[in-house]
Amino acid sequence: MTTRYSAAGAAAVLLFVPLGCGGGAAAPELDAGDDGGAIAACSPYVTNVVSVTYGSGAGFGQDRFPDVVYGPPRGGGLLAGSLDVLSLGNGGSIVVELGTTIVDGPGADFTVFENPFEIGGDPERPYADVGTVEVSADGVVWHAFSCTATSYPYGPCAGWHPVLANADANGIDPLDPSASGGDPFDLADLRVDGGPSEATHVRITDRADLPGDFDLDAVGVVHGRCR
Repeated sequence: MTTRYSAAGAAAVLLFVPLGCGGGAAAPELDAGDDGGAIAACSPYVTNVVSVTYGSGAGFGQDRFPDVVYGPPRGGGLLAGSLDVLSLGNGGSIVVELGTTIVDGPGADFTVFENPFEIGGDPERPYADVGTVEVSADGVVWHAFSCTATSYPYGPCAGWHPVLANADANGIDPLDPSASGGDPFDLADLRVDGGPSEATHVRITDRADLPGDFDLDAVGVVHGRCR
């Protein structure tokens, strides 16, 4: 399943349609006559950068910031990393707000896209810049996915699955975790410890204890509701 949206004025209706309907990369579908503000508010991608703290080694992508983290991913595939990214630097962190509220649906609810690739085409040898992912329903109280691994497989961390979806180069749906690549996250994994059933903000922090700098390409909402 993927999520598409229909909005009429201030009202919004959440629609779930089977993958493959319409082909190509999925995007919010809004009724004719909706204004640009409605479209922006219903985007399943980052629409606002709340804050960013750069660590040592940051710099790449700052000349295109914040636009570089808006919109869908532009992945480089299995064997190459994307250059459409913002480097956070060692230990750096970014807080982003999404145009759509993430809701807890079946399976993965959102995907974080970085720019890893497979060394020598070996999926068990990713060139990974790993980051910890947290979510918040209000931008104040945060709940973290347990990113503790120091080697492959990295589990609930971001930055170790190559990104296949590329809005400029192919029709792979960025909102279909089974095809898009990137690192999927399920709110249900947090709810057992009192985590939220919905989230509007995502915070990503580079793992300072591991080599490399987290490079953010995009965040995409798989299950969401227009706000």
